Amino acid sequence: MLLTPAGARLLDRLRGLTVTPGQALPLAAELRASYPPDLVAAALTQQALRAAARQKFSRADDMLFTRAGLEQASSELTAAHSALRFAGLDLVADLCCGIGGNLTALAGAAGRVLAADTDLDALRFAGHNAAVYEGAADVALVCADARELLSGGPRGAPLTAVFIDPARRAAGRRRRAGDSEPPLGWCYTIAGQVPRVCIKAAPGLSHDLVPAGWEAEFVATGRALKEALLWSPAFGTTSRRATVLPAGATLVASPAERLPVADPGEYLLDPNPAVTRAGLVQELGRELGAWQLDPLTAFLSLDSSVSTPFARTLRVLDSLPWNERAAARRLRELGVGTVDIRRRGLAGDVELIRRRLRLRGDRTAIVVLTRRADRPWGLICEAVADHGAGQDAAR
Repeated sequence: MLLTPAGARLLDRLRGLTVTPGQALPLAAELRASYPPDLVAAALTQQALRAAARQKFSRADDMLFTRAGLEQASSELTAAHSALRFAGLDLVADLCCGIGGNLTALAGAAGRVLAADTDLDALRFAGHNAAVYEGAADVALVCADARELLSGGPRGAPLTAVFIDPARRAAGRRRRAGDSEPPLGWCYTIAGQVPRVCIKAAPGLSHDLVPAGWEAEFVATGRALKEALLWSPAFGTTSRRATVLPAGATLVASPAERLPVADPGEYLLDPNPAVTRAGLVQELGRELGAWQLDPLTAFLSLDSSVSTPFARTLRVLDSLPWNERAAARRLRELGVGTVDIRRRGLAGDVELIRRRLRLRGDRTAIVVLTRRADRPWGLICEAVADHGAGQDAAR
């Protein structure tokens, strides 16, 4: 419907608008004077999706979305990152392509792309979106189940690589990490047919679900963890990787002796979620010459300020065994009236703790609740202005 000439004209009329709830009804009434009611309803829904998609895509106002497709789609930034390893490959399959979030980047990186999905509307939108990014000329669309498409081997020219983004929602509900359709176990078997495979998975995926020889890459945009990419042995170069965008910084597994554990120094490092999910806190600490406060928590410490995209750097103003009354007294002495409480390794209601501190003052501080030598510990900190170029950009 939206791909008809009338649909295109109506969407062009709405292009760039952000329609508020109060504007929706009078606008719909106005449009129904010129267009069928079902087309007006579809176009207004589409315009709302386009407005929401601007956070993910720079060309959102020209694209088409389904609600589920937008929720699962990789952003322009993360899709461009995953497409880098497909650069120059001749025929790549984008299975379970949805509305084409990854397809737009794959079409620009690979020679030709075969895009497949069981949802015909989403597939048509994917073709439209590839054209928005000038990649439609080398994209073939197939409405098919990934398992049926690959059964019996690829037809025609052999595939050189596969990208698959299995659905992680069931009847509108988010599935558990590792639970998908097609199942994650089946996705791994693709590598027996096409050696180069990348599986997009939920970032909460357990490391136990990643087969030996595969690379698990955890990708964050700024400090927001976005996705896990599972690279087959033919693609992978390490066992675990943390990547922080837009900087493009990457940290890989490198087994060595464990970090020392000691009292807090002058600075505290709060690792990026990609680093903690990838299990690379030890690697980050070794790279920066830092130590841990406790072997079971991810905070690192050192005596000099560092700038890294892999962690937020905080200056330690005070460090003490955690006691609310003592902490409140010290915060008042420092003139702190506003606190950002960050908790790791300790139970407790952050908002309740904040209210009980009853602070008044002009200064802002960060209170870190963690463990030190198996004891509850608190650190009063302030942010360091330059703590890693790009790490808080483009959320």
